[in-house]
Amino acid sequence: MTITTILSRNVTLNQLSKMWPCIYGQNVRFFASHLKFAEHKPLEKVRNIGISAHIDSGKTTLTERILYYTGRISEMHEVRGKDNVGATMDSMELERQRGITIQSAATYTLWKDHNINIIDTPGHVDFTVEVERALRVLDGAILVLCAVGGVQSQTLTVNRQMKRYDVPCLAFINKLDRMGAKPYRVLQQMRSKLHHNAAFIQLPIGLESNTKGIVDLVMQKAIYFEGNFGEIVREDEIPKDMNTEVNERRQELIEHLSNVDDTFGELYLNDSKITEKNIMDAIRRSCLQRKFTPVLVGTALKNKGVQPLLDAVINYLPNPGEVKNYALQEKSDGEHIKILLDSNRDDKKPFVGLAFKLEAGRFGQLTYFRSYQGMLRKSDYVYNTRTRKKVRIQRLVRLHANQMEDVTEVYAGDIFALFGIDCASGDTFVRDPKLELSMESIYVPDPVVSMSVQPKHSKDRDNFAKGIGRFTKEDPTLRFYYDSDNKESIVSGMGELHLEIYAQRLEREYNCPIILGKPKVSFRETLCQPCEFDYLHKKQSGGAGQFARVIGIMEPLPPHKNTNIEFSDETVGTNVPKQYIPGVEKGFRTMCEKGLLSGHKIAGVKFRLIDGMHHCVDSSEFAFFQAAQGAVRDVFEMGNWRILEPIMLVEVVGPQEFQGTILGQLTKRKGIINSTEVIDDWFTVVAEVPLNDMFGYASELRSSTQGKGEFTMEYARYSPCLPEIQEQLIRQYQESEGIIVEKSQKSKN
Repeated sequence: MTITTILSRNVTLNQLSKMWPCIYGQNVRFFASHLKFAEHKPLEKVRNIGISAHIDSGKTTLTERILYYTGRISEMHEVRGKDNVGATMDSMELERQRGITIQSAATYTLWKDHNINIIDTPGHVDFTVEVERALRVLDGAILVLCAVGGVQSQTLTVNRQMKRYDVPCLAFINKLDRMGAKPYRVLQQMRSKLHHNAAFIQLPIGLESNTKGIVDLVMQKAIYFEGNFGEIVREDEIPKDMNTEVNERRQELIEHLSNVDDTFGELYLNDSKITEKNIMDAIRRSCLQRKFTPVLVGTALKNKGVQPLLDAVINYLPNPGEVKNYALQEKSDGEHIKILLDSNRDDKKPFVGLAFKLEAGRFGQLTYFRSYQGMLRKSDYVYNTRTRKKVRIQRLVRLHANQMEDVTEVYAGDIFALFGIDCASGDTFVRDPKLELSMESIYVPDPVVSMSVQPKHSKDRDNFAKGIGRFTKEDPTLRFYYDSDNKESIVSGMGELHLEIYAQRLEREYNCPIILGKPKVSFRETLCQPCEFDYLHKKQSGGAGQFARVIGIMEPLPPHKNTNIEFSDETVGTNVPKQYIPGVEKGFRTMCEKGLLSGHKIAGVKFRLIDGMHHCVDSSEFAFFQAAQGAVRDVFEMGNWRILEPIMLVEVVGPQEFQGTILGQLTKRKGIINSTEVIDDWFTVVAEVPLNDMFGYASELRSSTQGKGEFTMEYARYSPCLPEIQEQLIRQYQESEGIIVEKSQKSKN
C-alpha cells in the first residue's frame, strides 16, 4: 500500500503498525499525525475531557504525551524546551515565551478506537474563565495534582468549578520524579481539603529519581514504560517488597467503593469473591455520580503512567449519552421549564448547540461550539435564540490547537468550531427557529483589579479600539469602560498578570503600545456645616441684560446620603418665577460636576432656594443658571469643605497559618477589622479599607499566602479622608490647574 493510499483512507495507527511493523515508532507516528482522526464514532466511544490543575502541575506536558502516544503528533516538545518549539497546545507566542497556558486549547484524538476530545486549560487564577467555560461543556475531567505541591489554591478553585457543573473527574498525581514527591500526602489532602472520597487505583514503584513504574491495584499487575519515549508498555508481576502495601491499598479501595456503591457493597458484605470486573464497574458507577474519585499516579515529563491514564478515561469517565443536559424553555407567563436534551446521535432530532468561546481567527471570528442534540451539516442554517438571527454555516471545522481540519457534519457530543458567526459567549443555537431553547449560561466571576489605560501614541487610537473591542468580546472577565468622574479609560480584569498579558497582546497583534497605571479614585467633596448665600447676577452690556438674584442655604446631607445631591425649592410668592426654577437647579447641578477644592464631584449637599429677585425684562432661565453657579462659588469661598473617599468592604479568605500576616497587611492599609471567623483551618476576615489603599493588594496577598489567599471587594460607603490625604489631593489639583492659592496665605496673615 502506498503512502498516498494510506493518507487518503481512515487507516488507524494499529492497522498501520500491522502493515509496516518494521517501522513502528517515529515514522509511523509521522504518518499517523496526518491520518483522518475525525471519523465519527458511536456515542459510547466518545469522551469529552478537560485537563485542569494549579499552575505548573504539568497539564500541558501531560496533554503533549497523550497526543504523542495516540499518534496525533509525531514528536514531543517541552513547555520550556531548549528547541524553542514549545508544546503543541501552547500555540500562542506569548505562551511559549512565558511557559504558561493563557488560553484553553481544544484538540481530539483516538485511543483504542475511542474518539477523545480534549481541552487543555490554564492553571493561573487570572485566566479562570477559560476553565469555567471548558468545564461547562465537558463531560469529564482529569484533575492533575503535583506530587510535591499537592492541593494548592487553584486546585481548590478548579474543584469548586467541577462541583458547580457536576463534572466527574479522575485525579492524576503527577511529577513523581521530583525531589520531595509525596503522593500519599496528596491523597490525604484530597480527602481533607477537597472532601473527595478518593483512593488509589495505582501505586508508584519507587519515587523521585528511583521512579520505575506503577502498580495497577485493580488488575494487580506492575506496569513498566520502556523505549526512548516510554511508548512500550510492559506488564509484569508486582515486586515482592510491595505485596503487603498493595494488599492494604487494594482493601482500602474496596472499602471506599463499598461505602458509596450499593451493588458493590452487597458483594463486600456477603463476602463474595470480588473480581476485577466488579471493581471496574463499581469505580465507573460511583465516579459518574461524583461519589468516588479514582487516583492515578505517574510522571508525564518522564513518560510514565500516561497510557494507563488514557485507559482510565475510557473505562471510568462518561460518554456524552451518560450525562444529562438540560435546556430552558420560556413559558408564556415568563417562567422557565427544564427540557432534557437527547444526546443520542440521531439526525432526526433538532440540533441544539452552545457557543462557549470566541476567538479571532485568520478568517474572521472563530466560535467554539459543543453540540448537545441532533446533527449539523455544512451549509445548514442555524438560529441564535438570543438575538433571533439566522445564519448559514459556511465552514465546519474540528480543532487541533491552532490547526483546523474541515468536516462535513457534526453530531451530539462533538466539540467543533464555526467561522463567521456573530454571537456572544454562552449563546444557544438551534436549527429550528420554533425551538425557543436556551442552555444554562456560563458563570463569569467579577474582575478584581482595575487599571487606567491609554495608548502610548495618539495615532494608535483606532488600533487600540479594535484590539480592546475584540479582547472584551472574547474574554468576559476583561471589562473596559470610560470613567466620566475622572476622565480616564479603565480596564478591569482578574489580576495584574491578566491585564499585563492583554497589554502585550495589544502591542504584538495590533502594534499599539499602551500605558497601564494606577486608576484614579473617585473622591467626593462635601460641605461640613450649613452656609448661607445671597448672590446677585447682574450684567448690562447693551441690548437685553441679565438679572437674577438667589438667596438660600447650602447644607450637608446626613452620612447615609453623602453620595447624593438634592435641590429644594422653598420660595414663596413670585420673587423667583417658577419658570426660572429649573435654571437654578441646573446651575447648581452643573457646579457639582467639578468641585473647586480638588476637581472631584461635589456630593452630600442640599441646595435650598428660599428667596430671590427677578427683573421683568432682563431675567431669564440662563441668568438664574449663572446666579446659581455664582452662589455655589461663594459658598466654596465662605464655607468649610472636606474630601470624602470611598470605603470598600473587603472579605479575605486564606489558610489559618497566614492569618496574622493578612491582618497586618489590612491594618497597614488603614483597614478597620469588622469580623474574623475560622472554619476547617481556613479563616475569613471582613474589613473596611479605603479604596485608595487597595491598589496592588491582589499581588501582595497571593505572594504572602503562597497563592492560596483570595479576596472580594465591594463598595460600602463614603467617609472623610485623612487630613494628609486631603492636603495632597488639593496640592496635586492646584499644580495641575496652575492655581495660586491666596486663601491659605490670607488665613496665615
